[in-house]
Amino acid sequence: MPKFETIRRVSHAPDQMFALVADVEQYPQFLPLCEGLTVRSRKERDGRTVLVAAMTVGYKAIRETFTTQVYLKPDESAIEVKYLDGPFKYLTNIWRFDPTDGGATDIHFFIDYEFKSRVLGALMGAMFDRAFRMFVEAFERRATEIYGPAKVA
Repeated sequence: MPKFETIRRVSHAPDQMFALVADVEQYPQFLPLCEGLTVRSRKERDGRTVLVAAMTVGYKAIRETFTTQVYLKPDESAIEVKYLDGPFKYLTNIWRFDPTDGGATDIHFFIDYEFKSRVLGALMGAMFDRAFRMFVEAFERRATEIYGPAKVA
């Protein structure tokens, strides 16, 4: 039931932002709540990559691992995440990277999820909500670390 959607303009190029979000193995280094991530499989099909990844998230004494299928669609400048297994009833996550004037990017971030357990939802729901609101910022900071300050006009 919790849903979050935002559009944020960043001064790095769309292909750079796509590459950062697609590099899921690096998430534990900079993403809020992410304590670990393992890519279980990677398949290339028709110029697209499909990953199955398990992410462990934690807050204080609570740890949960969930598995998703990640569709990397560079031709559409989009990444779609489908839930496979874990503590959620469902989870859908979509990223889109739209070019803007001057070489910047409008990042569209959407997530919709619900925990299976009401207790877990009550314990982690507010923290997840805050973390999702910080995700795009975390990727923007990571872009500056990796690519340097943006050189867009």
